[in-house]
Amino acid sequence: MDLSGHWLSHFPDTFTSLESLNISCLGSEVSFLALERLVTRSPNLKTLRLNRAVPLGKLSTLLNRAPQLVELGTGAYSSGIRSDVYSSLSKAFLGCKELKGLSGFWDVDPSYLSAFYSVCSRLTTLNLSYSTIRSPDITKVIVQCPNLQRLWVLDHIEDSGLNALALSCKNLQELRVFPSDLYVADANVALTEQGLVSVSQGCPKLQSVLYFCHQMSNSALITIAKNRPNLTCFRLCIIEPRTPDYLTHEPLDIGFGAIVKHCKNLNRLSLSGLLTDRVFEYIGTHAKKLDMLSIAFAGDSDLGLHHVLSGCESLKKLEIRDCPFGDTALLANVAKLATMRSLWMSSCAVSIGACKILSQKMPMLNVEVIDENKSLDSRLDSCLVEKLYVYRTVAGPRSDMPGYIWTMDRDSANRI
Repeated sequence: MDLSGHWLSHFPDTFTSLESLNISCLGSEVSFLALERLVTRSPNLKTLRLNRAVPLGKLSTLLNRAPQLVELGTGAYSSGIRSDVYSSLSKAFLGCKELKGLSGFWDVDPSYLSAFYSVCSRLTTLNLSYSTIRSPDITKVIVQCPNLQRLWVLDHIEDSGLNALALSCKNLQELRVFPSDLYVADANVALTEQGLVSVSQGCPKLQSVLYFCHQMSNSALITIAKNRPNLTCFRLCIIEPRTPDYLTHEPLDIGFGAIVKHCKNLNRLSLSGLLTDRVFEYIGTHAKKLDMLSIAFAGDSDLGLHHVLSGCESLKKLEIRDCPFGDTALLANVAKLATMRSLWMSSCAVSIGACKILSQKMPMLNVEVIDENKSLDSRLDSCLVEKLYVYRTVAGPRSDMPGYIWTMDRDSANRI
């Protein structure tokens, strides 16, 4: 609870055992004097993540007090460079011999970036997903980080930055590219499927991908799958739902089919784009180690969900949104649901009647219907539920739900 910035002063002076402090989620200013005193008397502090209220000019003071930091999240980098601030910051980073992870850089003036080049060769984690710096400046940073294993960044990195990443960071294991704008394609951002193809070619240790983009092709997905059969996590989000292969205008079934066919150890997958039931047949046939699957705006019929539930032997968590999956596939695979941790369905074709039957057949499952719009008539079995959450339980129905959530085994008996 972010009440004020003075709470840091309530740590007693005898408190010296702090190892991690993360205030990056707080919006208010903190007492810098209290923060400095706390950091100074915490010799075991390894992780420090600041919020935007901590100005750049104060960062060097904290670094001088805690040169033992392993992970650092910076505060706000003000616009306009000051030579004295730059000089003190450069010297402070020189003293950080243990620093492995760096994040933050809100409102950064690119001229300040070279101040931390001295630690770049040791960095294994770099999180620029809050930074609006553009591709040329991101590229200058990346080429300084040959040992990078994890990179989170906005699409401002563009294809050119990802090409540089592929050439410079051979130890990269995880890449996340987030959208700078979720709904509007930025004409000034040149990010396509080619950037991800380049990384798949140049980074042999790549295992995990989260990639937001506006276009994709089957040929690119096939290339990525063949280049990186060691992928364990592949999450692709094409911003516009049901977007086809932009080259052939065909569904992306074959491309995602290649991902699950070649990546034998894949345990997490997120689908997007124009997809038919065919892709779920591929998934059910090949994705035998898949643990978590996320689906949105995909499929043609209940057959798609049936392929997944009947074929994915290791599936534990399934999230489905805006798909034409309904009662038939759900009730035909009730035994599979008992082996999973959870099933989430939103805006699908599941009826209240099917939820009641599911609860009766599988009493060890909590079957929760979520009706935030309060439009569901529970007396009509044909009514479609807004959201469905099914999960295993040994404790029975929970009693801490708000009024718009109710469980079938309790409420179906009381309301019918």
